[in-house]
Amino acid sequence: MLYKMEIQHSFLDFIQNGTEMSFTVAVDFTASNGNPSSPTSLHYLNPYGAPNQYAAAIQAVGEIIQDYDSDKLFPALGFGARMSDGSVHHEFALNFNPSNPFCQGVQGILQAYYNSLKNVQLYGPTNFAPVINHVARFATAVTDGSNYFVLLIITDGVITDMPQTMQAIVNFVPFRDFLRGANGSNMQMCQAALAKEVLAEIPEQFLSYMKAHNFKPRPPANPSQ
Repeated sequence: MLYKMEIQHSFLDFIQNGTEMSFTVAVDFTASNGNPSSPTSLHYLNPYGAPNQYAAAIQAVGEIIQDYDSDKLFPALGFGARMSDGSVHHEFALNFNPSNPFCQGVQGILQAYYNSLKNVQLYGPTNFAPVINHVARFATAVTDGSNYFVLLIITDGVITDMPQTMQAIVNFVPFRDFLRGANGSNMQMCQAALAKEVLAEIPEQFLSYMKAHNFKPRPPANPSQ
């Protein structure tokens, strides 16, 4: 009887040996989120500075994922907004710089988000395809397993384009459920629960992808003798 020994690499085996996790954030600027001046809006611009639900979600997930990205530069996109010239955009850079949509860390994303919120009109419809295709273009250019791309779409849950396709590739985690569960009393606990739920499946999906393509962790830069 022949036996085959197969090494089961872990998520950290890849990360510690140089595999890059490339995260992109996409924020829903459609009118179904409610007027930002209203306390009931998910985009509420609180005059006292408390984060709205979108900002809280960005913080919760971003503060964890930034530790897996060496340069801490994240493309941040928006969709479903009407610009000052009247045009509607389903894929725009939150920092309004399409040639360089990268934001420095979580605080950079939040700064660009709040600035965008003050300078665009919430509109619609809720089309996911443009931001998905945006990230897919970069992902398809890297075929050696050195980068793994993750797109985080923060939305109110309404989808108007290609619902069957979206249902197959997007799994929504309702932040409002966490807020209700904690009665909104402890935002930090709500954010921790959200981050755990959102990020729990990434290592397994990552390893499944690497195994399916027969990618192995890179050898250590300075292997011990």
